[in-house]
Amino acid sequence: MPTLYHSPQSRSDTVVELVRMLGADVDVKEVTIPRQDGSGVSDPANPHPEKKVPYLVDGDEHVRERGAIMLYLTDAYPQAKLGPLPGEAGRGAYLSWLSYYQGVMEPLLILKWAGVTHPVVEDGLGSEATMLEQLAAPLRKGPWLLGERFSAADMLCSSPFQWFSDMLPEQAEIRDWVDRCAKTVAGLRT
Repeated sequence: MPTLYHSPQSRSDTVVELVRMLGADVDVKEVTIPRQDGSGVSDPANPHPEKKVPYLVDGDEHVRERGAIMLYLTDAYPQAKLGPLPGEAGRGAYLSWLSYYQGVMEPLLILKWAGVTHPVVEDGLGSEATMLEQLAAPLRKGPWLLGERFSAADMLCSSPFQWFSDMLPEQAEIRDWVDRCAKTVAGLRT
């Protein structure tokens, strides 16, 4: 049985929610991690090379980073229809959103939260305004990033705005989408 290493009130909460929504047969093992406030310690029971969460172990497969874990799980549990499979419509967009979150959105949001600005950041990652427009564009056409289909990409990309509501932008389509995502996850949980 796969094991997901998780610490409550952390980035791994979204993956735990996905496991529940998928009805996945995954053992969720809680571990401790160092926290921003100085509490917590690296748990020796956590196999992640950097002692971070989430971390998925499935036999010889070890998967880290939320986007990669979410892709791995949605492919392994296709019956939940939370991610297009290879050959299905929307697969490219799905992969792109999972990667965009990890490679652009999260770094930009962390740098904003930390108060770090530099021209090299915008040259490499783009600006926050550009990132928000990338999110808003598909939401003007459909309720979800993949159009009419809710997916794990919506869960991942909306998650920072649910955790840090002060970072929620003014764009109505993004605010409404974040609210829809929260309600959809809550509805699928029951």
